[in-house]
Amino acid sequence: MTKTLLAVRHVAFEDLGGFEAPLKDAGYAVRYADMGIDGVAGFGDPDLLVVLGGPLGVYEDDHYPWLKDEIAYIAARLKARKPTLGICLGAQLMARALGARVYPGPAKEIGWKSLSMVSGLLAPLADQPVLHWHGDTFDLPNGATLLASTDICRNQAYVLGRYGLAFQFHPEAQGSGFERWLIGHACEIAAAPGVTVTGLRADTAQLASTAIIKGRQVLRDWLAQL
Repeated sequence: MTKTLLAVRHVAFEDLGGFEAPLKDAGYAVRYADMGIDGVAGFGDPDLLVVLGGPLGVYEDDHYPWLKDEIAYIAARLKARKPTLGICLGAQLMARALGARVYPGPAKEIGWKSLSMVSGLLAPLADQPVLHWHGDTFDLPNGATLLASTDICRNQAYVLGRYGLAFQFHPEAQGSGFERWLIGHACEIAAAPGVTVTGLRADTAQLASTAIIKGRQVLRDWLAQL
């Protein structure tokens, strides 16, 4: 029986990436909704919700009023313990929906580096550089279990029982299509000390192929226990 999956996008190039194939292999029919265009009234009740990344802040609902509706939808879903996966902005939206504070971090974290304090589901990513691309962070929501940290950002991944998983980093990132990130985030890259397009491109070419294999394993392990 086909299962339904709604992937909520905030910018077109931050899609399911390397996670799309294993999700389809697991029997999910993938549908996208684009925030700012598609309203939550049309989201329905998918078997799995995936909330993707984007450059805006969760707290910028004065500029992006639809954020309030998105957060309310996520909050209702998490209260009902329905399977939900968040990536980057998606992890922050889940945290906010659970009542946790989301705020600017001590520094922007852009580029490939390893996690620390890796545990639980994230074991395949131990010692594996992953892609980070964020300036905000969040307090760990009540009831959540922390799975990984970095020196800049303590809360890098968390789980909520068996139904919720959130990544501050980008385990879905892959080399294919990464040039769209370099174009779409050109202004942010230019403003980030020590970060360059050529450096990000070279690191992605070297590291993404192994990282996505391990990231997919984490995803499969989580899906298996839903």
